[in-house]
Amino acid sequence: MFGKTRKKRINKRGKYGEDLAARYLETHGYRVLDRNYTTDIGEVDLFVTDEKTLIAVEVKSRLSLEYGTPAEAVGHEKVKKISQVTSQYIKQYRLFGVQVRFDVVEVYLQDKTVNHIVNAFDSYLNY
Repeated sequence: MFGKTRKKRINKRGKYGEDLAARYLETHGYRVLDRNYTTDIGEVDLFVTDEKTLIAVEVKSRLSLEYGTPAEAVGHEKVKKISQVTSQYIKQYRLFGVQVRFDVVEVYLQDKTVNHIVNAFDSYLNY
């Protein structure tokens, strides 16, 4: 019973954080191509472009730093999934040869600030 309520709050915070991140990116010259692109492997929160590069964006929102920074929550397994889902996105939309980058957007919900980490990690295939 209590678990569902907590999960709803977390999902609501996550959506709000993604909305803030998308607005932030748009005001900084990026165009949002897709939100919550999901495959059987996983999900990428945002796909955006600066008209030269396809950028897979992982959005992490936090109310506090009690458990570390938002970006610290993007571990090895998450990087692997984001890389694999991005590969599927490229295949689906036939974006072969396009430059790809992986960013993380940290959203601090208390004060509604955003920290955009450009090129936060390399593709898992480069590990």
